[in-house]
Amino acid sequence: MVQVEDYNEAQENCHEPQSVINGRPPSKEGVSPDKEKDGKDKKKEDVDDLKKELDMDWHRISWEELCTRLDTDIKTGLTQEKYEEVFAREGPNRLTPPKTTPEWIKFCKQLFGGFATLLWIGAILCFIAYGIQVSKYVDPPEDNVYLGAVLTFVVVVTGIFAYYQEAKSAAIMESFKKMVPQTASVIRGGKRSAVDAETLTIGDLIEVKGGDKLPADIRIVSCSSFKVDNSSLTGESEPQSRGKECTDDNPIETKNLAFFSTNAVEGTALAVVISCGDKTVMGRIASLASSLGSDQTPIAIEIEHFIHIISGVAVFLGVTFFILAFILGYEPIEAVVFLIGIIVANVPEGLLATVTVCLTLTAKRMAKKNCLVKNLEAVETLGSTSTICSDKTGTLTQNRMTVAHVWYNLKILKGDTVPGQRDREFDLKDATCAALIRIATLCNRAVFLSGQSDKHVLNRDCQGDASESALLKAVEIAWADEGTTTVDVRKKHKKVIEIPFNSTNKYQVSVHEMPDEDQHLLVMKGAPERILDRCSSILIDGEIKDMPEDSEYRTQFNTAYMQLGGMGERVLGFCHSFLDIEKYPKGYDFNNEEVNFPLEGLTFVGLMAMIDPPRANVPEAVAKCKSAGIKVIMVTGDHPITAAAIAKNVGIITEDVAMKMETGEKTETAVVNGATLKDMTKKDLDRLLIEHEEIVFARTSPQQKLIIVEAFQRAGQIVAVTGDGVNDSPALKKADIGIAMGIAGSDVSKEAADMILLDDNFASIVTGVEEGRLIFDNLKKSIAYTLTSNIPEISPFLFFIVLSIPLPLGTVTILFIDLGTDLWPAISLAYEKAESDIMTRLPRDPIKDRLVNERLISLSYGQIGMIQATAGFFTYFVIMAENGFRPSRLIGLRKHWDDRENQALEDSYGQQWSYSDRKILEYTCHSAFFVSIVIVQWADVIICKTRKLSVFQQGMRNWVLNTGILFETALAAFLCYTPGLDKALRVYPLRFWWWLPALPFSLSIWIYDECRRYLLRKNPGGWVEQETYY
Repeated sequence: MVQVEDYNEAQENCHEPQSVINGRPPSKEGVSPDKEKDGKDKKKEDVDDLKKELDMDWHRISWEELCTRLDTDIKTGLTQEKYEEVFAREGPNRLTPPKTTPEWIKFCKQLFGGFATLLWIGAILCFIAYGIQVSKYVDPPEDNVYLGAVLTFVVVVTGIFAYYQEAKSAAIMESFKKMVPQTASVIRGGKRSAVDAETLTIGDLIEVKGGDKLPADIRIVSCSSFKVDNSSLTGESEPQSRGKECTDDNPIETKNLAFFSTNAVEGTALAVVISCGDKTVMGRIASLASSLGSDQTPIAIEIEHFIHIISGVAVFLGVTFFILAFILGYEPIEAVVFLIGIIVANVPEGLLATVTVCLTLTAKRMAKKNCLVKNLEAVETLGSTSTICSDKTGTLTQNRMTVAHVWYNLKILKGDTVPGQRDREFDLKDATCAALIRIATLCNRAVFLSGQSDKHVLNRDCQGDASESALLKAVEIAWADEGTTTVDVRKKHKKVIEIPFNSTNKYQVSVHEMPDEDQHLLVMKGAPERILDRCSSILIDGEIKDMPEDSEYRTQFNTAYMQLGGMGERVLGFCHSFLDIEKYPKGYDFNNEEVNFPLEGLTFVGLMAMIDPPRANVPEAVAKCKSAGIKVIMVTGDHPITAAAIAKNVGIITEDVAMKMETGEKTETAVVNGATLKDMTKKDLDRLLIEHEEIVFARTSPQQKLIIVEAFQRAGQIVAVTGDGVNDSPALKKADIGIAMGIAGSDVSKEAADMILLDDNFASIVTGVEEGRLIFDNLKKSIAYTLTSNIPEISPFLFFIVLSIPLPLGTVTILFIDLGTDLWPAISLAYEKAESDIMTRLPRDPIKDRLVNERLISLSYGQIGMIQATAGFFTYFVIMAENGFRPSRLIGLRKHWDDRENQALEDSYGQQWSYSDRKILEYTCHSAFFVSIVIVQWADVIICKTRKLSVFQQGMRNWVLNTGILFETALAAFLCYTPGLDKALRVYPLRFWWWLPALPFSLSIWIYDECRRYLLRKNPGGWVEQETYY
């Protein structure tokens, strides 16, 4: 059980240190000084060092100590001599680019990596076999040359295709470079000048103003209304005010530090540079993101596993028949050629192209559904995902503050949060509501940007901070019901004077002229408890009621405030006062420096509560993930109570944790603060992940997001991470699949990710999961289909060796099958619709549920493949018998059959056959055997459509597959009957009835597999499923 402290402690904890960056050179304690340390170990230690929560005290030390350390002055800056000395030591203020992989190496990896290796080995063995035959025979057969050349062509073309599909620059650092400002205003030796930002160094005194991008990490000397946008660093959407005082031990939270590449939103500041380049907070994130290596994707692991299986089968068969050839009396050179031939025959030449095309088709299909895949293998990874670590802002939520609730007349009412959907329960006919809306309109500096009249109010862009923009949108919708606008209301209530919001007073006040009257209206908004303290009365149902200190109204206010806060909403209080017309007549000289109007004894009107609301379809998407066995975890930099409230709203957690956190109750759901996480050991974190199904991580640093991902991976989970900020980039890079946001996402996060959500919508991930699972299922089906024809392709060669019969099937016709007739049907299975349980079953177990397992091999090779081989041999023996060679005559005939000198070989009836006539008959048999494989593959592709359902349940609505069956039949006919191909490719025409012997076998394959799948469905978990369900 996770103990959650009371609300105040939770507030404080979120400000304890979590991501601390060293002000001095990083401590190397624990790093061995051994110069002979292996390069990989050194790199690992560098990465581990970047992950650490380092110590930093720049924000805590006095100005005297800071000036002593940096040898600078907070009035005149560095002297020119000192600047040159420090710059020479520290180097330029820029990020060090990592070593990049040359494009030719990336191309070579596509050309020689994974499945391509098997094809290259096959091609080389073909050329070796041909070399052996050239040395032995006067007129050697050229089949091995053809096969070697085709294998080389296939692997090169597929490699080029895959390289162009994945061609992307690993330019994470390039994205970070775009964040570096070009110039900076610096004071050196008391002289002000504009310099290139790269020439800054630690100790420089610089000036920053609103609109600037900060050129380095700085400590503020003095400032005026200075605010920075930390969203790229922490994920906080609201600008953070800055000052010269240290307000927190945590350097990210303290107000006297600001960081490299964040934006100054408003105000001005004078500051001292404390870190440059790689040593800045952002520099460390950049180094961490670029130094993390990506592990093998699940599909790459599966293909490697498949290669091992196929290689094992090939070598076993090859060695077995190599030994058998010796026993049968073949010469050593012939035995070696047989060995190579059997190994090469096991290589499924078309499978590399099938896998690549299937992944590409799925990637294009996902792109239409707003999931842009940068890495082909990532298509399947999403389907294997067992844990999603999701960012909150912009992914689960809409990334815009909205008024969710209001409180007036002692009641909480809903506001509009979804464009085009009216949820609002308040209206201006109520006098108290009208007063509340008027205050929110007048005591508000936000304005709509021009040219947006065609957009829904909630979708319009505003000039002003997030909270005031939310209020503006809410009141604009309310005024529209009355046929007016905020602009009109503000014109009628001319502003006389204003006291802006500041962090000390925590309120904003303005005074306005009432329309058609000489009276003034004072309106105030701010922190609810501060506003209430300034009020002596409350407006209820349009009537002013007294509100003494012990009033029941104050108790009800506190209950409502706690309830809204417990929902993770940001609450503001509103009050007003109609000023005495005699004391403050029209034209009165109001003064906001020495305040000469009342700020106490006001009338409390109500509360407005804002939140960044969840996207409309996220709860349904989270529910789908849970039903699919995927754990959804929230990892955010936001406040724990806000995070818990949003997590509850979208269904990530089921307990009302936010309310319990407010009251200090214990909870079963784990809400883990960054400060708590900092003190946890690896074992503590691992135990937490095992013990809790529902977890929310709040106030996390970039390093902590990475540590969380690694912890899930240690537990054997396949982890997807979503994020949009620079702070998310290390976790995105480390995850099995990183998912960046296409609209709100920074360039850095997009570069680090494997996939980009074009609509920034979490619900699109569910689509991706379904497509990923579907492609894994369909790849299994494609492989099962492709491997089945290996048996009828290999067995003729084995019979040729063992029974010494004329060769039933040639190398060229094998290539027609693997790279011709089988290719379209195999790829068409990628278009097969999902089976009904695809999003209700658990994520696949990467150890047990393999792409190719022994059951798939058993079914393809040992069952369906055997029936196909029988069909081929039956056709072969029928044609041979029709031409006079009974089966008994064929056994042991190979040596005489292939003897060029024997021009009078007798058949079973005494007819004499010349060498050329025998070869025409042999090549005709090759064509017939090829056609019989095409016919039995009709049934094979139909049974591969579904692994459990009947074809009658699944239907035949995959028209790419249906067309594929027609295509392979038409191609077989074209090859057999096109004039000239008998000379060029040794494919001879067949009599019509020679197409028929394979048909009963094709039918028997379909009936056999329908029966097998019926038993699967009838007895789930039974013997048939254990032995044959792949």
